[in-house]
Amino acid sequence: MKQFAVVNFAPEPGSVELREVDIPEIGKRDVLLEVQAVSLCGSELHQWHGTHGWPVRFPVILGHEYAGTINRIGTGVRGFASGDRVAGETAAIIDPDSPLTRRGLYNLDPARKGFGYGVDGAMRRFMRVPARCLHHVGPEVAIEHAALAEPCSVAYNAVVNNADVRPGDRIVVLGPGPIGILCGIMAQLQGATVAIVGLERDRARLATARQYGMQVAVDEVSQDWIGADGVIDAAGVSNTLQTALEVVRPGGWITKVGWGPEPLGFSLDPLVQKNITLRGSFSHNYPVWESVLGLLSSGKLNVAPLIGGCWPLTAWREAFEAMDSGRIIKAILYP
Repeated sequence: MKQFAVVNFAPEPGSVELREVDIPEIGKRDVLLEVQAVSLCGSELHQWHGTHGWPVRFPVILGHEYAGTINRIGTGVRGFASGDRVAGETAAIIDPDSPLTRRGLYNLDPARKGFGYGVDGAMRRFMRVPARCLHHVGPEVAIEHAALAEPCSVAYNAVVNNADVRPGDRIVVLGPGPIGILCGIMAQLQGATVAIVGLERDRARLATARQYGMQVAVDEVSQDWIGADGVIDAAGVSNTLQTALEVVRPGGWITKVGWGPEPLGFSLDPLVQKNITLRGSFSHNYPVWESVLGLLSSGKLNVAPLIGGCWPLTAWREAFEAMDSGRIIKAILYP
């Protein structure tokens, strides 16, 4: 049987289209997921524009922020049943024998391949998913909100596991994209006061950050925030690290979660002189997801203001353009 999917078919800019594809077969440890909501990520926009900096297996079905209902389970699947509401992680392929995987850090496994670039993703109605990727979603969580569990998990890992936020800290976030705003929310949940910095074109996103009680700044960090306890660099460029080094106090910390392929053109001496702790943060793992879904279930984490619109799969281009323009923070597709 056939279905429609949003396919990135080549590395050149604009190489995305709606195609008819097969409904996949599943193995004994897989489920056939009926996808009900897919949240659009900035990485898909990069692949659409041909500006991505990671290897892509072309052609590939896009989409890695997803939630839905299990249609069918493999014979070896335990703990899930047809009809269960679930959201899924991105690590479609991992090496079970990797020392990192054995430590639970499969997100850092060099053999890892994710949905939407290394393996066919979620922008289709029916999707094959290894059962180990899945997490139960309670009826109190809207399926659109469950589809945002993945970026929430990226932010949780960056702020809770790979930063040093303490109650009362003053935290600056660079970049008001979805991950940046979610990082600010996670810092607030830990008791910090947050300022978020963007560009002139980010005013709509900064307005949403203000709804969450963050202080906002355009183009540069306010003098009041120089000497912040920590900086979360969620911008998609490299040179914001220089800003982070200027803003953070001596003895403070910087966590970089935003990708930036450009080479650095400045000295890292302030890192030494100010005795700054610099960390990277990538992806997420099982316990992070369970914590995030607990926050969504309890209502402590409210992602509704981040969703700027919902579109059917056939209107994927309109959704891509709306998010790419900066008018909205998150677009949802309904397969």
